[in-house]
Amino acid sequence: MELRVLHYFLTVTREQSILGAAQALHLSQPTLSRQLREMEEELGKQLFIRSNRKITLTEEGMLLRKRAEEILSLVDRTKDELSLSDEVIAGDIHIGAGESEGIRFLAKAAKALQEEYPLVHFHNVSGDRVTVMEDLDKGLLDFGILFGEIDSSKYESLKLPYTERFGVLMRRDDPLTQKETITSADLADKPLIVSRQPLGDSSMLRGLDERQVVATYNLLFNGSIMVEKGMGYAICFDHIVNVSGDSPLCFRPLEGQPEIEMHVVWKKYQVFTKAGQKFLEKLREMAG
Repeated sequence: MELRVLHYFLTVTREQSILGAAQALHLSQPTLSRQLREMEEELGKQLFIRSNRKITLTEEGMLLRKRAEEILSLVDRTKDELSLSDEVIAGDIHIGAGESEGIRFLAKAAKALQEEYPLVHFHNVSGDRVTVMEDLDKGLLDFGILFGEIDSSKYESLKLPYTERFGVLMRRDDPLTQKETITSADLADKPLIVSRQPLGDSSMLRGLDERQVVATYNLLFNGSIMVEKGMGYAICFDHIVNVSGDSPLCFRPLEGQPEIEMHVVWKKYQVFTKAGQKFLEKLREMAG
């Protein structure tokens, strides 16, 4: 399958029309239709459902669209990296990170590097542990920021000087806000809202019952809306959602929760660009 044809395919999915895509690509409609038919024949799958009004994707077509976007993104990144001069430290660094106050450390290191090498640009992708690891594995990220245990068979890691503890985000009018800390017993009969992280790390639910989970989130802002509307109590890190002033929400630490270490991770045998290598050196320097 040629990259050129993948580009054609994505243009059709965007335009939802063979005619519209052909015009955007400066191709004749019969030529484009033939290329798409040959791609379907090569894959042995129907990718489109064709109608007079618009083209929609089959299930296989939706999967190919996702993979094609990833493939072409990697191709573009590779071209950019190879085109850089050997003498110049420049380029893009892609980082995946969850929500945590500890990201301030990352921003401090990025700022320090840019002061030395202003042509280095950072791109942050927010997501939970599951999303960050998926994007690392696909090669879409250079680095990921993860809390807790790291799979050393897949990743190299650097421990950063920051730790977190889980706590409870609740409505400010809840009786539990009268307590300085919250115990597992306090939550024994309460509906819980948690990150997808328990799928890979049970420390979030230490001492709690997974059967209490009524909802999950991948970014806490969405989870906080569920809390505000009375759906339950969110298990999360502090300093992510505003709980000061006239906020309707309140945070209390969970009693007995261990400190969770923060790591920057990258794929084993990763070959960094010069910018990526300099950033790793800066992280190591600042982490002491």
